[in-house]
Amino acid sequence: MKKHLAVVALVLLSAVARSATAPAATPKYVDPTQVDADFAIQGEYAGNLSVDGDTMQLGIQVVALGKGRFLGVAYEGGLPGAGWTKDKPARAEAQLKDGVVKFVAENGIGLLQNGKLTVQNPDGKQLGVLPRVARKSQTEGQKPPAGAVVLFDGTPPSLENWRGGRMTDDGLLMQGTTSKRTFRDHKLHCEFRLAYQPEDRGQGRSNSGLYVQGRYEIQILDSFGLEGKQNESGGIYSVKDPDVNMCFPPLVWQTYDIDFTAAKYDASGQRTANPRITVRHNGIVVHKDVELPGDRNTTAAPVKAGSEPGPIYLQDHGCPVRYRNIWVEER
Repeated sequence: MKKHLAVVALVLLSAVARSATAPAATPKYVDPTQVDADFAIQGEYAGNLSVDGDTMQLGIQVVALGKGRFLGVAYEGGLPGAGWTKDKPARAEAQLKDGVVKFVAENGIGLLQNGKLTVQNPDGKQLGVLPRVARKSQTEGQKPPAGAVVLFDGTPPSLENWRGGRMTDDGLLMQGTTSKRTFRDHKLHCEFRLAYQPEDRGQGRSNSGLYVQGRYEIQILDSFGLEGKQNESGGIYSVKDPDVNMCFPPLVWQTYDIDFTAAKYDASGQRTANPRITVRHNGIVVHKDVELPGDRNTTAAPVKAGSEPGPIYLQDHGCPVRYRNIWVEER
């Protein structure tokens, strides 16, 4: 009997293990023209409300959660990086029904239909209508200055600048590659596009990462509408949260502009200064002259901390993130 129970237990444990290692496939969209119906609803909405005779600005991020379900995040003063007061945002989930997504929060109601979000007070009085907005980074498409090292510009020759580099048919660099060139002090410009993965969550939602010198990761993740932590987009992984979560919706081009100062060492090999970094996400400073740990690299970095120059590494975390317009200005 005990032997029989042991066999049953092993079978059950095996089934659990298979379930944990091989979850059901979820959709991962990389082409903005090949998406589900929820994609057109997801996005940012912003405008003015009239509250007790006063005018106030409000920004709302609507996040697709899959199968007609959405998260609404409301920011007083405007969207992150565009007026938000930094007060705690209101959050509410809702299901698409009869063409309308109805968010109900403590301080109000949002009715999303036909590309507009109507905001009401708790009693149902209309306060204003917020149109859908499409923000664009002010550094998107920025051309490299004279003398810069162009690492990728969408051409086959630029693909040769990468170890294990792969390019899509439409000229985009795929995740999971390392630059052949290495760098010390430099400015880096990189544009990336998150996959649309509405049914995934957390670190499984369009995860990649840009490693400066192959040592220090600036996280890349679909953290649209999230709080903005060190393991989300703009965060210095395992080191520091971004000052503001500037993540745009997936399948929208985003930018990182990074100023990096390498660690300094004396003639005997002793470190005299730790590395420092400033990061702009979609044109907004999210880290200003932050001191990085000089005695260690961030989690999962392929290059250990040290005095040697290091490459640009674009992590493959199992999600189809795309890159373009990558260049470095050495200092």
